[in-house]
This record gives sequence, C-alpha cells and structure tokens, in this order.
Amino acid sequence: MGKVRGGRVTFDPDRIVMAGGATGANELIMFCLADPGDAFLVPSPYYPAFDRDLSWRTRVKLLPVACESSNNFKITIQALKEAYENARKANIKVKGIIIANPSNPLGTTMDRETLRSLVTFINEKEIHLVCDEIYAATIFCAPKFVSVSEVVEEVKCNRDLIHIVYSLSKDMGLPGFRVGIVYSYNDKVVNCGRKMSSFGLVSSQTQHLLASMLADEEFVDTFLAESSKRLGNRHKIFTRGLEEVGIKCLDSNAGLYCWMDLRPLLNEPTFEGEMALWRVIINDVRLNVSPGSSFHCVEPGWFRVCFANMDDETLGISLQRIRLLVGKWKEMGAQVKNNGRKKTLKLNFSSRIYDAAVLSPHMMSPHSPIPHSPIVRART
Repeated sequence: MGKVRGGRVTFDPDRIVMAGGATGANELIMFCLADPGDAFLVPSPYYPAFDRDLSWRTRVKLLPVACESSNNFKITIQALKEAYENARKANIKVKGIIIANPSNPLGTTMDRETLRSLVTFINEKEIHLVCDEIYAATIFCAPKFVSVSEVVEEVKCNRDLIHIVYSLSKDMGLPGFRVGIVYSYNDKVVNCGRKMSSFGLVSSQTQHLLASMLADEEFVDTFLAESSKRLGNRHKIFTRGLEEVGIKCLDSNAGLYCWMDLRPLLNEPTFEGEMALWRVIINDVRLNVSPGSSFHCVEPGWFRVCFANMDDETLGISLQRIRLLVGKWKEMGAQVKNNGRKKTLKLNFSSRIYDAAVLSPHMMSPHSPIPHSPIVRART
C-alpha cells in the first residue's frame, strides 16, 4: 500500500483486518459501522455490485448521490448536502459516505481538493468515510493518485471516521486469491472487524505465498510499472479507435474501463432507449458492455467497456464491430433524413466476422441485466 502511494504515507500493520477479497472487506466494514436500516451515501455512477456487497446481508441502504456529465461526473459538496438532508427528512439515518477512488466505472481519480472537502464534510456531520482504493496502482497517466490516507495527514479531522478498503485483485491481477483488507484508523472498528473476520478468512498458505511475492520488491516494482504502461497503451489504442468513428469517452487516467458516450446513437434520450441500444450491442454487435443505468447513472446513453481483459487481436475485432455499429447508425440517419420516418436501430450482418467462442454466454458480465439460464450457470 505504501509503495503504490509513492511512499508518501506509512501504514500501521496493526490496523489491518484481512477479508476474503474487497467484496468481503466492504461487507465487513458495513457490519461494523451500520445497523439494518441505516444508510450510506454513494456518488453515482457507482460499481453495481455495491448493492450486493454492502446491502444484501447487512440490510444497509445505499443512497445514490447524482453526479452529472456537465462537470465530468465529479462529486460536489452541494449534491452531498442535498442527499444528506433529503435522507434526514425521510427519517433515514446516514452513517457515512462510501467512494471508489479510482472510480469504477469512470476510470477517474479524485483530486486532493475534492478529498479534502469530503473529509471536512464527514467531520462536520460526524459520519464515516469509506474509501475503496482497489484500483490505486492502475494509474496510467496524470494526474497522480491521491489517497485519503494522505489527506488525513493534512486536514484536522476525527480519524476514527476514516476507513480504507484495499485488495490485490486489480493492482496485482490476483482476483482469484480473494485477499482484501480493511484499514481503519478506528480502534473499535479494527477490534470488531477481527472478531468478524472468521467468516472470511484468508488461508495461511495464501498469506505465506503472497508475503513471499510482495517481499520481492524488484518484482513488484517491475510488475506495477509494466502494468501501468500496458494499461496506458491499451487505453490510448481503444479511445483513439473510438474517436475515429466519432465516439467519445470520458477523460480518464486509471482503472480497466472506459466510460463510453453513446448518447448520439440512442433512438430516444431515455433509459428505455439506452436498454434498446444495449440489446443491439449485445445481441447483434456481439460486444459485452454494461449500460449506465446499471451503475445508477442519471443520464441515459453512457456505457462502461472494459479494455483490459482481451488480447490485441480481440481488441481489433471489438473496434471493427463498433465501426459497423456506427456505420449502420449513420446509414439509418441518412434514410430518415431522406424519407422522414424514424426507424429503430437494428443490425443484420451478412457475415460473421467474429469468433463465437469469444462471445459464449458464460462470458457475460455478472452485472448484466440479461438473466442467465440454469444451463449457463452450470457450465464449468
């Protein structure tokens, strides 16, 4: 954690509580901080599985705080104040704010001033701040990552209210090892978390293996530098490929995703229109993307696309399919202009230029609105 943050912060090993991945860590911190019916504010768009990880068993409510494209989806204190007051008027007890920094799905990082304002806000309201920082080492261009652990050194605040979730899944590419942690500045949370950690233990064999790996500082340095370099190159190739056909993405500097703006392709500027376009992309274009509505985005037409989980050849195929989508959309736009009748975007490719194996149903995102059949779920 210290290495990823450039050595600017020193962490105390005695404040670490281990858990079964960031999923388990996020649930654990909710159990420690909130009672059933309490709420956390979450800037949207946010990771869809937060609804599962933070709420299903804890029965904690998540209240989205709307962020808009007009300021690149940055959280504002005004929006937080409105969400906080609306919750109080509805007799909902707000126990804190949870953020993902860097963001999934946006691929952006919070600047120091925003983090300082968040810390000041939660300190004034005496509520908690949970920072999910599992993408901290995926920064591939400026600005640099700023951790909340740096900000608490600069701002006078009650540190008992600050908690960090981290894991090796994204930064070291080890999701299957299921190693996550809660790092809390609050002694009571650390003690409570350790009592609960029996429900999500990390095996001693796994710990020994990873400790040996992380002790090899030369390997870790090389891995993190190479990972950042490859993410940056892939992001550049993908976004430039989209720009060539007139598709823009939110400017981003981190993570594994692009936040793709397909609003011009919507038949109508509604979430129904977004889902109609998503079904075309899934069923006809054969690309697995996630609609913005699944991230609680308040503006229809945004889609998250992962650019880091495929080889270069597959990336080329993906861009080729997107070109076909945009080409068909432009063709239909010309037809509408000529005969004045609006048509629903439908694609019918005469030849399959893609490998069906890449698109088999078990590859679908777990957050996809398409229900999985029992046969698909049973595949090994």
